[in-house]
Amino acid sequence: VYALCRTADDIVDRVAPARERLDAIEAWERGLLDAYDGRAADPIYIAFADAARCFGIPIEPALDLLRGARMDVTVRRYDTYDDVREYCYLVASTVGLLVMPILGTISPAAARYGIALGRAMQMTNILRDVGEDARMDRIYLPAEDLRRFGCTEASIVDGVVDERFRELMRFEIARVRTMYAEAEPGIALLAPESRYTVRLALSLYRGILARIEANRYDVFNHRAYVPLRAKMLAALPAAVRELELN
Repeated sequence: VYALCRTADDIVDRVAPARERLDAIEAWERGLLDAYDGRAADPIYIAFADAARCFGIPIEPALDLLRGARMDVTVRRYDTYDDVREYCYLVASTVGLLVMPILGTISPAAARYGIALGRAMQMTNILRDVGEDARMDRIYLPAEDLRRFGCTEASIVDGVVDERFRELMRFEIARVRTMYAEAEPGIALLAPESRYTVRLALSLYRGILARIEANRYDVFNHRAYVPLRAKMLAALPAAVRELELN
């Protein structure tokens, strides 16, 4: 599953004309369909088809993931938050839906929370990578939010960190923290042996938001990340929390 998703992402990031990348995604989709029909040839798809059979992985999230890959090639601006929300589902929530049958669940309701967690994580990526994306002429922040806080596309491309941009980022970070809060109860619906890993991932990703704040919202010159020491320190509270819940 990782190799499937990683390869789709690598196709998008190739230094190649858009048409060439879209053709490659199309070929990757044909391979996916062949894998589910028992005709896999590529080693990745042979392994993926085996995993799909063993764990009952549905094909729909994988097809949606490739829809998201196409958007990464063809769409460089998003007008509304709903547009961004749909994009986040396609490129991130789908990964959760592909992995969930492997992690195991105790209730079908876990899928709803997994979708929410995927969106939260992708929105975190978007906030962390505003500067990097702008340098590639991609702006994932909703245009309606830019207008609301008086920011412009030009100011994003130019990397302007003024009070208007900081207010925009405060708004977006608060929104994403709400998304994490909505997703967190779903961890209890995973198989017990999988809960700690997901809880730790949620904790570390949520920590990126605090790093953005610590950098005074300068996502153009400073990449927000959780250092190794902080990751190790986060591991224990996540484990204690899991023990408390179990």
